[in-house]
Amino acid sequence: MIALANKESLVCAGPSLLRTAKLAGGAVVPVDSEHSAIFQVLDPAVAAQVSRLILTSSGGPFRSATRDQMAAATPERALAHPNFSMGAKISIDSATMMNKGLEVIEAAYLFAMPPERIEVLVHPQQIIHSLVEYADGSTLAQLGPPDMRPPIACAFAWPDRLPWPAPKLDLVTSGPLTFEHPDLERFPALRIAKEALRAGGHAPAAMNAANERAVAAFLDRRIGLLDISSVVTETLERLDGADFAADNSDALECAKMTDAEARRVADEVVGERAQSPTWA
Repeated sequence: MIALANKESLVCAGPSLLRTAKLAGGAVVPVDSEHSAIFQVLDPAVAAQVSRLILTSSGGPFRSATRDQMAAATPERALAHPNFSMGAKISIDSATMMNKGLEVIEAAYLFAMPPERIEVLVHPQQIIHSLVEYADGSTLAQLGPPDMRPPIACAFAWPDRLPWPAPKLDLVTSGPLTFEHPDLERFPALRIAKEALRAGGHAPAAMNAANERAVAAFLDRRIGLLDISSVVTETLERLDGADFAADNSDALECAKMTDAEARRVADEVVGERAQSPTWA
């Protein structure tokens, strides 16, 4: 059994990874809190009756910001996540909501769900980690404090449960739970990720690589926050039609080739944008 905690392996080579685990007689158990939540409440016996998967998001540090405020954002401001202390790359992905875009792709692969049946809702309190809606109208959710220890324990012990001093949820003191739709004008990364998922093939791996290079450029102050999604979009457009599997049947090597070429193209795009900056 694989307790999978990173996004990149699934985004870049999800079908191959899952197929290999199955052929070896194993399984992949997600550690990411959103996918752990779905894993815990999605009944495999009635998986065909699932109508929607709903991933929740804190909304990041710019949930209430205007587009102009985001355009002028510094790396320091973008790194200030309201709920979690994370590494720089993940924090910036939260600020652009690319982290949710990557999670949409993960969910599609992990739970064999088409992109049109996966949604993202902004839930600032981060008490409900994900929901599964069934065809009969029932919606099941996994709740817990915003803490990574319970999903880690779940992955380590599944299908058992570890009796350990994990933080417990107090519904009385946790306050009201609110939800809102993400603004795709301010957070186009969600749309980009779904488009890459629909395109299939090497597109998700290329998107991931381009995003990593664009985030690094933002942290180096060479491009603005809103340029990150633009760099990813332009990289995918320039790579459109490239067939990295033409002479290579090895999925891992294909993913590596895609990653390398997407990084090269993304660096070109960043270089062009850095010469004519669009941020304040």
